[in-house]
Amino acid sequence: MLSIQNLHAEIDGKVILKGLTLELGAGEIHAIMGPNGAGKSTLAYVLGGRPGYEITGGSVTFQGKDLLDMAPHERAAAGLFLGFQYPVEIPGISNVQFLRTALNAQKKERGEAELSGGAFLKIAREQADGLGLDMDMMKRPVNVGFSGGEKKRNEMVQMGIIDPALAVLDETDSGLDIDALRIVGDGINRIMRKPDKAVLLITHYQRLLDYVRPDFVHVLADGRIVRSGGADLALELERAGYAGIAA
Repeated sequence: MLSIQNLHAEIDGKVILKGLTLELGAGEIHAIMGPNGAGKSTLAYVLGGRPGYEITGGSVTFQGKDLLDMAPHERAAAGLFLGFQYPVEIPGISNVQFLRTALNAQKKERGEAELSGGAFLKIAREQADGLGLDMDMMKRPVNVGFSGGEKKRNEMVQMGIIDPALAVLDETDSGLDIDALRIVGDGINRIMRKPDKAVLLITHYQRLLDYVRPDFVHVLADGRIVRSGGADLALELERAGYAGIAA
């Protein structure tokens, strides 16, 4: 589904990714772990198409198409979802308005019929219920006044409504308490653990992987994947840290 080959990227002249290579197949969940400054968030931003990052080498293919040749909205319509470490607030625009507009824009890009208000609200209610988010919160401005846990649950509701083929989740566990972590983990499994979908889960800690068990774990250090393994690698990193492993 996703093929990253020898990817190099920099921002403001600072080289961050230094030949990163990674393959994700349909039906797989991959976790990326690594120390601060390794390039984890940069990888997420590059895949999502965030401005300011210059690709200086390598390639990224998503479902057979050149991802780096697509604009951010084209990547989203093609089935890529980017979850942020710090979800942004959008005053003046309700969650319902924002998500219906986003979903229908993607459908239009793909040549599909847009959803009516009633059909959209049914989907939104199902996803909100699944994440324990009151439907009244869906009528509020996007993330305004939400706690950290509510913002992350709201982002998972967004993912459920958009229903992407590939979710790139950048430190989704950041700021979550134990209960919220379980709810968000269950949401990722319910929405994305399917044969035709894939997840790239970027995290510092093993704790989220107790709920979302990865098929593969990769250690990212100094802009490259330096080690890969199964789910047990995350436990090893939790015990021993990155010293030595990332050397």
